Amino acid sequence: MKKFISKKKINQRVKFLAKKISKDYKGKELVVVGVLNGSFIFMADLIREIKGVEVTIDFIQVISYRGTESTGKPILTRELSKPVKNKHVLIVEDIVDTGLTLGVILDFIGLFLPLSIKVCSLLDKPDWRVLSGLVIDYLGFTVPDKFIIGYGLDFDGKYRNLPNIEILQKALDL
Repeated sequence: MKKFISKKKINQRVKFLAKKISKDYKGKELVVVGVLNGSFIFMADLIREIKGVEVTIDFIQVISYRGTESTGKPILTRELSKPVKNKHVLIVEDIVDTGLTLGVILDFIGLFLPLSIKVCSLLDKPDWRVLSGLVIDYLGFTVPDKFIIGYGLDFDGKYRNLPNIEILQKALDL
């Protein structure tokens, strides 16, 4: 493994994003929807930094990876547990790569007629993008075409607990 983004840089960026979100939603209700499993650490840190906004949380889950490979067919495995009609929704992702998962989530949540839907992603890997036209409203970092782990991101369920974002060298040899 090779350290790529330090815990300190991650924390600084999370605070920056939370400040922007706080400004944009000041005095409003916001449903923050975390995309399981990868976003849970990022989302927890992010919502603790959001100020002046009434925040409720929910989770959604879409499976789209097997090992290091995208299956190309995202499957919704956990739906929202609370209504979002007439509410502002912020989807929190760990990483956007092909965009297929995010596209499924945006379409699904849009069916429930929220006031608005925005996207916050810790990482963006634009070189992998298949679905064009996606907008990431609040972005942490743009990353190169490498397999990234740590801070919630995994390789076959491992390495989520690493405090830094790292490049998994082993995955590059597969």
